Amino acid sequence: MHLFQELKIRDVMLRNRIAVSPMCQYSSTDGFATDWHLVHLGSRAVGGAGLILAEATAVLPEGRISPHDLGLWKDEQIAPLARITGFLREQQTVAGIQLAHAGRKGSVERPWEGTGWVPESRGGWKPVAPSAIAFDEKYATPSVLDEKGIHAIVQAFAEAARRSREAGFQLIEIHAAHGYLIHEFLSPLTNRRADVYGGSFDNRTRLAREVVTAVRRVWPENLPLFVRISATDWAEGGWDLEQSVELARQLGALGVDLLDCSSGGQIAGAQMPVGPGYQVPFAQAIRQRAGILTGAVGLITSPEQAEAIVRDGQADVVLMAREFLRHPYWPLDAARELQHPLAWPAQYLRAAPEGAPMRGTGDALETLRAAEKAR
Repeated sequence: MHLFQELKIRDVMLRNRIAVSPMCQYSSTDGFATDWHLVHLGSRAVGGAGLILAEATAVLPEGRISPHDLGLWKDEQIAPLARITGFLREQQTVAGIQLAHAGRKGSVERPWEGTGWVPESRGGWKPVAPSAIAFDEKYATPSVLDEKGIHAIVQAFAEAARRSREAGFQLIEIHAAHGYLIHEFLSPLTNRRADVYGGSFDNRTRLAREVVTAVRRVWPENLPLFVRISATDWAEGGWDLEQSVELARQLGALGVDLLDCSSGGQIAGAQMPVGPGYQVPFAQAIRQRAGILTGAVGLITSPEQAEAIVRDGQADVVLMAREFLRHPYWPLDAARELQHPLAWPAQYLRAAPEGAPMRGTGDALETLRAAEKAR
């Protein structure tokens, strides 16, 4: 395997193993996608990524991280997203979306406007969670979800999945990481419940299984389903790799195709050994032990590093976030450096290296090449 090898998952073909990780832009009003989202996601498609995952998209208004987050809780939000997915497909990029509920970490400020809870008087809301435990002193103490509320959230994920398909997405990722709602149910650190959603491993993972089952029921069988997890809380007594492996086995049996392996985010102040590729071993362990495709993410920056992860069988897909913020056309340069062919958009023909393939076929492509040589 190598970084620029195609990967078929169900009936969807990724033209390479490079994925743009979901990155919150905090640039929506009432959950609607804007021109910022079109340019942000579209530029990475022009840059050659095989898969682009739209940011954490709330399945309910109170599932947002901030009041400025993207959402898909009503049909009116479909059209602006469809404009984006149409452009991504034109660039031969698979359009994916991450569906999410922020749980106790919801209703907070945009990062560049401060930290902490946004009260209802300023457009915020009272967040919800499995247990009444605040993330830290700057966050609100959440309301405890009852079973009726939990079932409503499961249904909201299914409805958002239906809308995702209508918007033209070809892949869904369920967000079960970084201390947001599903992860809060998974971890003993944040789930102190005594009912069927708390206590034992099977009970704490119940919400994850129910969401996957509900989404898979409405999501077409021929389209892929991913789940992002935090493989460990980096804290004693919390969620860990052993539980992640077992969860991966269960989710695979329910129709999940790939585990996107991140870590942390559950508790404030967790000590994480951050460094280049520090989360890759989680992807490798889950891939080997659970027999499921995995994605590696976290401080992956260089073409050689990304190539090695795929080549050595540590993960099937490499996801990058901040490196794509710095360098939207990273795949084009990586392909040149690693000497793998990757098609360039015809509009950028002038800058392509000699011999690089172009996005286009037949006479039109040859005409473009001849015109460039004649200039």
